[in-house]
Amino acid sequence: MIPVLFGFLIALAVGLTGIGGGSFTVPLLLLLGMPAAEAVGTTFVFAGILRLVAAPFYFAAKQMHFRYAWLLLRGAVPGLVLGMIALKLLATPQGNPAVVIVIGVMLTLSSTVTFIRRAQVPTFARKNPRWLPWLAFPIGIESGFSSAGAGALGTMLLMNYSEITPTEVVGTDLLFGLVLAIVGSAVHWTIGSISTGILLQLLLGGIPGVLLGCALSTRVPAQKLKVVVATVAICAGLQLMWSGVRAYNATHAATAARVLSEIAAHKRP
Repeated sequence: MIPVLFGFLIALAVGLTGIGGGSFTVPLLLLLGMPAAEAVGTTFVFAGILRLVAAPFYFAAKQMHFRYAWLLLRGAVPGLVLGMIALKLLATPQGNPAVVIVIGVMLTLSSTVTFIRRAQVPTFARKNPRWLPWLAFPIGIESGFSSAGAGALGTMLLMNYSEITPTEVVGTDLLFGLVLAIVGSAVHWTIGSISTGILLQLLLGGIPGVLLGCALSTRVPAQKLKVVVATVAICAGLQLMWSGVRAYNATHAATAARVLSEIAAHKRP
């Protein structure tokens, strides 16, 4: 029942803010003992289906900025492929705690910009559109490697450095994340790194959750929605940092125990 409950809560956040698909799901699956590559693959499919359900609501309401989505995808898709190659070559059953911690720090810091008016530049994307693909490239790499935080980082980029409304930011990022999820899901499906059992449990709670989130998004005033999006992103960043530190400590504790065991074995007559 845990995957069902968390699937509902995560999907509620995705439908309302566009954030949470990877940031919350990957740490949950790692906590449940799933190997890193399988957790990332399962999350890609789960997040992709949630965005596929949510995107038509924002499309019908004309709350998507297709030009910005295209510019972000031009940089993010090549980065995504590179990130997935890195995951295949470098991932261990325990994952990479350092990467998760760095993503958490980046997400938390970028989200706090929403509450600092002097740090926001709403005209940046309109005046410097050529920079969006370059800024999205590392987001794609991070998404391919960990599937955590891509939606949130893309949302924070548009929220604080473009002129579009918070609802348009959520809709645009849902489209952006949907394309990344489709590409990532296709690759992970071919290499078999997906847990269909856990995926079905997540979706059992996730489908009604994302529908409820989309329904609520139309009733939240723009300024309040902006605060909600930033708050969810900060929570996601803190969650990633906590998960990364916890995994890092566990890994080093296991290594220390193994070294002490080997030393004790050598000292025996």
